[in-house]
Amino acid sequence: MRKTMTGLLAGVGLMWACGTSAQAQELTIFWAEWDPANYLQELVNEYEAETGVKVTVETTPWADFQTKAFTEFNAKGSAYDMVVGDSQWIGAASEAGHYVDLTDFFNKHKLKEVMAPATVKYYAEYPSNSGKYWSIPAEGDAVGWSYRKDWFEDPKEMEAFKAKYGYDLAPPKTWAEMRDIAEFFHRPNEKRYGIAIYTDNSYDGLVMGVENAIFSYGGELGDYQNYKVDGIINSEKNVKALEMYRELYGFTPPGWAKTFFVENNQAITENLTAMSMNYFAFFPALVNEASNPNAKVTGFFANPAGPGGDQFAALGGQGISVVSYSENQEEAMKFLEWFIKDETQKRWAELGGYTASAKVLESPEFQNATPYNKAFYETMFKVKDFWATPEYAELLIQMNQRIYPFVTAGEGTAKEALDALAKDWNTTFKKYGRH
Repeated sequence: MRKTMTGLLAGVGLMWACGTSAQAQELTIFWAEWDPANYLQELVNEYEAETGVKVTVETTPWADFQTKAFTEFNAKGSAYDMVVGDSQWIGAASEAGHYVDLTDFFNKHKLKEVMAPATVKYYAEYPSNSGKYWSIPAEGDAVGWSYRKDWFEDPKEMEAFKAKYGYDLAPPKTWAEMRDIAEFFHRPNEKRYGIAIYTDNSYDGLVMGVENAIFSYGGELGDYQNYKVDGIINSEKNVKALEMYRELYGFTPPGWAKTFFVENNQAITENLTAMSMNYFAFFPALVNEASNPNAKVTGFFANPAGPGGDQFAALGGQGISVVSYSENQEEAMKFLEWFIKDETQKRWAELGGYTASAKVLESPEFQNATPYNKAFYETMFKVKDFWATPEYAELLIQMNQRIYPFVTAGEGTAKEALDALAKDWNTTFKKYGRH
């Protein structure tokens, strides 16, 4: 987008006022192609109006995002000044020297207190508990749920549900309740189904879905600091969680073995399921009557608790990092100083971005702004993430390979799948000298 004449004059005026004749810098931020990137472009247009510095948000489809970013990083290219990188990238990008160390910046601006704790832990810090920071939490995101309020609130359905299960039909507070509701609404003869979950195994869809169960069942993927997985990834809690996920798969619509965010929104818009898992970043489309004919009867809830009362959700979202090969690092740092301001974070949330600012998240204004913001607020203080080690891509592939046949085809048992995964991960960590 070219500068308007007004923008040019504003920029020239600002430079004159600051006593500099230098030409205004241009900055490029690289991100995936989705609505939040469009919101970020709107936000940075306001930065240009204030400073005269043009900022372009360059995007590429999600399927190419990781490959394109790391191809540029590995070539030490300067095409991007900043990148809004996936949370799992932080280990690979920092250890390889692709990201600028932002620890001093982080500490100077007390961002550990400014941003929601989980976003600091998973978007910014590496290694875990090291006090070293490589990104500024930018787009908070996690997995939540949408549901059909009209189905849930139908008096006949409520009566039938209570007669069968002995408690009131309402958004589930536990995974056991969610399983009951999915079973209750699963009516293939009526082309109505119980639930939509993630099953796509080409990147992190299925793994994110299963993480929702694992974390809420009180399980973990491993000891992130010591790279231990035995008895952790294949714990009894995780076995039960994976079994539950497989059971929920039995209440999905036909052909649901390769689904991610697009299909899961369609489950609501096309009257397929009672409940649907998705990232909060995709919920704006569900409250828009132009994209969801059921917008007025769509509700939202946070990921339910497991049998022990644990309630966590799989973390999505990204932090914004300065690329070490950028020729505009000083200007990029000035941009970050603007980005972290309270008023900027408030504006970011107003535009549709998911701020990680604890102050904004906790405000009644934010929580009441949309039907899903309160669930988002609740979720962002109880999220956990996948491994962020440099070899995370291999770990992800291995987890997909082990759990996909069990979840979608019932091959083997949950315990066999997780025992095999523990062996895979041990082999990978040994290969990279982590053990």
